[in-house]
Amino acid sequence: MNRREILRRTAAAGLLATPAAGLLAGCATGGGDDKADGGTYKGTKSEQNPLGVKEDAPLEVVIFNGGFGEEYAKAHEAMYKEKYPKAEIKHSATQEIGKTLQPRFVDGTPPDVVNNSGAGQIDFNGLVSQNALADLGELLAAPSLDIPGKTVKDTLLPGAVEVGSYDGKFLVFNYTYTAYGIWHSTKLFGERNWSYGKTWDDHIALCKQIRAAGIAPWTYAGLHPRYMSWPLIATAIKFGGPSVATAIDNLEPNAWKSDAMKAAADAWHQIVKDKYILEGSPGLDHKQSQTAWCQGKAAFISCGSWLESEQKDVTPAGFNMTVQPTPSLGSGDKLPFEAIRGTAGEPFMVPAKAKNVAGGLEYFRTMLSKKGAQDFTKKVSSLTVVAGATDGVELPYGLSTVVKALDASGTNGFNWVYNNYYRKLERNLVDAACGEFFSGRIGPAEFLDQCQKGADSIAQDSSVKKYKRTA
Repeated sequence: MNRREILRRTAAAGLLATPAAGLLAGCATGGGDDKADGGTYKGTKSEQNPLGVKEDAPLEVVIFNGGFGEEYAKAHEAMYKEKYPKAEIKHSATQEIGKTLQPRFVDGTPPDVVNNSGAGQIDFNGLVSQNALADLGELLAAPSLDIPGKTVKDTLLPGAVEVGSYDGKFLVFNYTYTAYGIWHSTKLFGERNWSYGKTWDDHIALCKQIRAAGIAPWTYAGLHPRYMSWPLIATAIKFGGPSVATAIDNLEPNAWKSDAMKAAADAWHQIVKDKYILEGSPGLDHKQSQTAWCQGKAAFISCGSWLESEQKDVTPAGFNMTVQPTPSLGSGDKLPFEAIRGTAGEPFMVPAKAKNVAGGLEYFRTMLSKKGAQDFTKKVSSLTVVAGATDGVELPYGLSTVVKALDASGTNGFNWVYNNYYRKLERNLVDAACGEFFSGRIGPAEFLDQCQKGADSIAQDSSVKKYKRTA
């Protein structure tokens, strides 16, 4: 699968999901054994029970209730219960992981499994630096639950381990593989006889046609405007090459003001100044903007491949959402049109002070079984990091376009990690600059200047641990 090549490339490039420095105030209290020794509940290891799960030990699972919902987790819990029927499983879901679990990390009573995702996630840097996460290495060495002759590690796509490793320890298990691009409705485009523009000039020409038809070309999550930074940065990387991302990730001076970033910002400013954005978009959140798009009020939206699952309740029949790469600026682009951004994501962890560490690892082994991975894909329309898990699975329309896009991208796939290294930079500083830029309050030069000042503030802050991406 070409998807393998993309992941291999991200691994080779050193795209570790190293988080932003600084812990949410008052989070973990330093310490805790980071060895996955089973916690308070310890069973006897055997060929049938390689992780030493105590069969009647309770298991607590806390899930981020976002685009994937929580039904997939309930299915995984049911699979775990099949093997350990005496185990009581406590399940909960929240959109506020940090607020909900921060006090429990402080008092040493965290749950056994945490889906640490969403805007309110707990900062991984603090968790890792305070040894608050269990080492997942034993999970990798365990035999696969349902793929004979292979360890769990053998079943994973290249890059799945590296993206969650810190100083040689596998601490964060990222379950999904996500592609980021520009989405449109195949039904709408077919009815209007429109074709997706592969070059920027073609894209702008199409925007003119779309607006003439009484439809806004674009909408976006105005309350989370960083969603629009994704296609803008992707445009710059395709124009200038992967070194554009490396410079941004490494907080290099004027990385945000490179020629490639200037060209990309100038291009995307045309969308703003020519009023190709749905009126009122700056006031919409992600669900509202995506719903307006599903309703045909706008033709394009920027999002990751969780979009289909997140919108399944409001997507009209036959809408057939399709992902596409960002258009090429021109023939001088260093990466082809087909190049698309992709990365492993949706992080899970087992706290070091969990009572049932072994049970947490076994739960992950269940998730990483072929059965568990296929069930997840069927339920939420997202790829997992389990190799070959989509074989024989009838994919939803949108996800099938994601697979095609990744295959077409091949070894040209790219990613950036500044958002993992320095969470505040994307979620606060770049987000704010995007809000000003895409609402039309500032132009390209001021936008890039604000982003650069944000990066410089992080670079100059001695309290923030810095990371170096080498390729």
